[in-house]
Amino acid sequence: TGKEVMSLPIRCDVVIIGAGAAGLLCALTAGQRGRHVVVLDHGKKPGRKILLSGGGRCNYTNMYAEAGNYLSENRHFCKSALSRFTQWDFQAMVDKHGIAWHEKTLGQLFCSSSASDVLDMLLAECDQPNIQIITKVDIGAVTEEQSEDSRFTISTSMGSILAESLVIATGGLSFPTMGSTDFGFRIAKQFGHTIVALRPALVPFTLCKEDMSRFVDLPGISTEVIAECNGASFREALLFTHKGLSGPAILQVSSYWQQGDAIILNWLPGLDVESWLQEQRLARPRASLATLLCEHLPKRLATVLAQWTGVQGEASQWRKESMQRIVKILTICRIFPNGTEGYKKAEVTIGGVNTNELSSKTMVSQKQAGLYFIGEVVDVTGWLGGFNFQWAWASGYCAGLYV
Repeated sequence: TGKEVMSLPIRCDVVIIGAGAAGLLCALTAGQRGRHVVVLDHGKKPGRKILLSGGGRCNYTNMYAEAGNYLSENRHFCKSALSRFTQWDFQAMVDKHGIAWHEKTLGQLFCSSSASDVLDMLLAECDQPNIQIITKVDIGAVTEEQSEDSRFTISTSMGSILAESLVIATGGLSFPTMGSTDFGFRIAKQFGHTIVALRPALVPFTLCKEDMSRFVDLPGISTEVIAECNGASFREALLFTHKGLSGPAILQVSSYWQQGDAIILNWLPGLDVESWLQEQRLARPRASLATLLCEHLPKRLATVLAQWTGVQGEASQWRKESMQRIVKILTICRIFPNGTEGYKKAEVTIGGVNTNELSSKTMVSQKQAGLYFIGEVVDVTGWLGGFNFQWAWASGYCAGLYV
């Protein structure tokens, strides 16, 4: 398991294409049922994205994972899988293997040591005589097979293999440097599936030259904000970059953003800005706006926002119109990104195989018997914070019960 195999078996029960989070969970689940499983991956090693995730610590799930944390054209589709393999089911596996873990903000669960602990756990669970994980193999054509005990022929650089069930766990288009391709979407189209429009998600924004000139001195500065877009709102950190905006709050709202939309920022979350300004005018009448903002914001950002308002002079001199402008800039600041940093920096791909064409119970295609789609290739996209891993585990488990 986890080592290169020089030749393929001629026939097996299940072929899983993709040795990532969803594929490995599906394999171990099917293997426990006695299925003969072959996992194929074109990478050098299984689980490469697992090793990169969470800054090398793997944010493997979230304590509060539920359907409301996911985007899909069918928001109800993920409910079945998430309820049948919960975050606590995965946590039980983590505890079984004695992996040290800790909770960060907002219910995010991380390995305390290394993301390799989670990958090693999955490979250990896959260490069954009826499971083979074969890496460094190129997948060619997939064709329908008409024999009694096989439905598919999968052509590879190591030969062809016949399988009764085929599971597509190839992920999306994010992290192309890790070998991501559109293979899964091409297979879906081949067998009659429609693809919900794809775009990068959980991705930093880029800004136009005018906005970047305003923020030119701010790259590297981080501050807590409330970021809103199209009805979604997140209170987390924002990070200025050399190209635009990043940080958890920005990554979250990027999943809801479309070209031309504004994002709305509240730079002082949790503060009644109008009342605070009135109090400061009385308590510190000679203070400038920048000086007052430095109590709550990094100095350079406070200076930029004060200049943005165009309000000058001491607090005692501010008129009603000036106060209104200050409040507007500080609490409902509208910024129009001109784009994102694309799949290269995106955590996930939004869109995917249309869920109306899959069984929410088994993840099997309604277009082709024996064909399953799991994980990121499906039109289910989670928030930042372990939710996408939980979808991978849950969808992989559900398919593993039926392949």
